[in-house]
Amino acid sequence: MNVHLPANHIQPPLLEVQDLTVEFATRRGAVRAVEKVNLTLAKGETLGIVGESGSGKSVTSYTVMRILDRAGRIAEGTITFGGVDVGNAPESTVRALRGREMSMIFQNPRAALNPIRKVGKQIEDVLIEHVQAQPSDAKEKAIEVLKAVRIARPEERYHAYPFELSGGMCQRIVIALALACRPQLLIADEPTTGLDVTTQKAVMDLVVELARERNMATILITHDLGLAAAYCDRVMVMEKGRVVETATAEAIFRAPRHAYTRKLMRATPRGGITLRDLLPEEIATEMAPLGVKVPPASGQPLLVVENLIKEYPRQSAVSSLARMFGAKVAAPEPFRAVDGISFSLAKGESLGLVGESGCGKSTTSMMLMRLLDPTSGQIIFKGEDLSKIPARTFARSPWRSRIQMVFQDPTDSLNPRFTAARSIADPLLQMGENVSGPALRARVEELARLVGLPSPFLDRFPHQLSGGQKARVGIARAIALDPELVVLDEPTAALDVSVQAVVLNLLHDLKQRLGMSYIFVSHDLEVVRMLCDRVIVMRAGGIVEEGETAAVMAAPKAEYTRELLSSIPHPPIY
Repeated sequence: MNVHLPANHIQPPLLEVQDLTVEFATRRGAVRAVEKVNLTLAKGETLGIVGESGSGKSVTSYTVMRILDRAGRIAEGTITFGGVDVGNAPESTVRALRGREMSMIFQNPRAALNPIRKVGKQIEDVLIEHVQAQPSDAKEKAIEVLKAVRIARPEERYHAYPFELSGGMCQRIVIALALACRPQLLIADEPTTGLDVTTQKAVMDLVVELARERNMATILITHDLGLAAAYCDRVMVMEKGRVVETATAEAIFRAPRHAYTRKLMRATPRGGITLRDLLPEEIATEMAPLGVKVPPASGQPLLVVENLIKEYPRQSAVSSLARMFGAKVAAPEPFRAVDGISFSLAKGESLGLVGESGCGKSTTSMMLMRLLDPTSGQIIFKGEDLSKIPARTFARSPWRSRIQMVFQDPTDSLNPRFTAARSIADPLLQMGENVSGPALRARVEELARLVGLPSPFLDRFPHQLSGGQKARVGIARAIALDPELVVLDEPTAALDVSVQAVVLNLLHDLKQRLGMSYIFVSHDLEVVRMLCDRVIVMRAGGIVEEGETAAVMAAPKAEYTRELLSSIPHPPIY
């Protein structure tokens, strides 16, 4: 019998979450990570879930996928996907749904891939597991999946291991794994964290295009409000495990109702504002005004880089095999990661290094830090050519204390067995400073005050600190020896926007107070715009453009710079 639905009939949502509450068992009792969350999602719709770390974004998505940690459980509420009660369904039913009907792109693509298995075989595993291919045709179908996510030379990439691919390429492989079985629901958990702006845009455009072609429902979990504004139909804002606001993307950015939503938007870097404008009003009013920008000191530059080159030897399988049999084969041309760059840095100046992944930014900063030897060129610091000092002995050089670094990941850069106080004291102890006992503790407490870290936190270990607190420990450690140059390698990339706002203001104030110079390595052009006096744009190991930050951002001369700037998602903030 045919049933004729009325013209105004509304199809039931693909996903419906009602009053979801998730608890985790701890030694101190149950902790609620998500409380009374409600959401619906229709086919073909994209929902953005935004909020800071600990807001419950990822826990909500993991619960929908039923991949919670063993300590977690659904305390209340229901999850209905395609008519199936996911929360109460047996594991066999949910396992059949995962990958085939609902799938997930995880935040760290390299961690999500098996490092010792070829990526093509990993896609085959998914296809065979969900009966989408037989062993006889799995390879052909895996290559088709690689083509669908726009992988160049898919037949060749099929045989690649994850370590042989760039971050952006690994992200495409993870997308291929998630979409291999053409699921109805795709959850993307921070899919562009750590990617440069052009790769980020390419990845998100690809996800949206494939979702449109397949009429997939998509959940985008992000702390980047620009991404949520550019790619989502609706946005749900979460704070401390609760949903505080849900609306269309346009409505929520044009007229946010909740104070927490307005706080997130205020902290988002954008043109036309100052660093102080990123902070909540109650914090901004307590800090000294930024004042008039002081030009860098004139005279001899603090740092001069001349024709700096870094090459890595290439090794081909053919030449290796030929040498095994005694044949003379010309060595392949070396790969040039940094290709003859030259620039200078004045005392008290901030210089930004920007560009896509693989452009040579990090290699340049590692050579400046003397953690890596250049192939040729000069690194002249205060008139001394530091490139003549081998990297392996530079740590024992008196110049080590004059150049310090703040690393990208505040967690991985701290010793998990050291308290915050011990981490801050480490440079003082390593460099033979004649300080110990109460004097050492007093110096550590002074550094903690400088970076805004309360004294009670000094006796905590890294796992007991938040991301922002760990970032402050890393900064305090870097300035412990009163350096003249600090290299900042993506120091805020993994931080929430509100924490990033505080850290950026802290870095600016420390530079003004201590007279330091910065080299700021970043792919976030809006952050560079606000923090740096000058900017250098790198591509394929070379410099394509440099100049005053405001001038380069306002009227870029190089087509590549214009491409980078056009790739930045701009939320229509009220």
